[in-house]
Amino acid sequence: MASVLTIRDLQVAVDEVPILRGVNLTIRQGEIHALMGPNGSGKSTLAYALVGHPRYEITGGSIEIDGTNINELDPCERARLGLFLAFQYPVTIPGVKVADFLRHAVTNIRNPNRKEGEGLIPMKDFRKELRSRMEELGMDTEFARRYLNEGFSGGEKKRMEILQLAMLQPKFAILDETDSGLDSDAVRVVSEGLQKLSGPQMGSLIITHHERLLEYNVPQFTHVMLAGKIVETGDAQLAHELHNHGYAQVRERHPNEAAEEELRLQKVPAAAE
Repeated sequence: MASVLTIRDLQVAVDEVPILRGVNLTIRQGEIHALMGPNGSGKSTLAYALVGHPRYEITGGSIEIDGTNINELDPCERARLGLFLAFQYPVTIPGVKVADFLRHAVTNIRNPNRKEGEGLIPMKDFRKELRSRMEELGMDTEFARRYLNEGFSGGEKKRMEILQLAMLQPKFAILDETDSGLDSDAVRVVSEGLQKLSGPQMGSLIITHHERLLEYNVPQFTHVMLAGKIVETGDAQLAHELHNHGYAQVRERHPNEAAEEELRLQKVPAAAE
């Protein structure tokens, strides 16, 4: 049976400022969802709240995986249950090699009851799997010997997250504007990588302003967020219309949320997009 991520009436505040005002969303393994909306609408807030960022306080509603409430779980526990977040701006960790980082991450996800001091997954098995995944994604194996994101281009950072996705094999992948700041060639490479990993075992929530990432990963569901709420849901055609025409018509159809959006933009913290 496919796993289900269920978000019910989710309300979230950042630095005591309300951002999400009752988000409802259901994602099943195998489904591709796109989440679109203007700056400040709450898209990234939803992503960080789902994975348990401590700054994002859940003030109401619930997040559930297969009926289990995860509101109080820390990010590690949520990751072990199958959540993954690809950041809009991946961090750099000098001195930590990509392969070492991935080996520790994979071990902790696959062996949640591992006690401190117990060994990592066998190096021989890990190298074989890592090499296979990198070949599948068309990545040079020398990439694994570099320090995590140090000196990486924007496209390389995003490809690194696709590699993490391939190794961790989550039930639900949340991609927070993975196409942000990338040129067309880099977007294509990342899009193709995500397409190769998509399938019945992974549900995806692709947060984006653009349509480029969705050309290779066509959403069955497109959601529009405005002023901390999902105000419309459609299919891939809705994403196409938003890309071509923007959000003016959405604001006209939802005047209350549009008015709330104007007020929010004056006081919402910059990081609460």
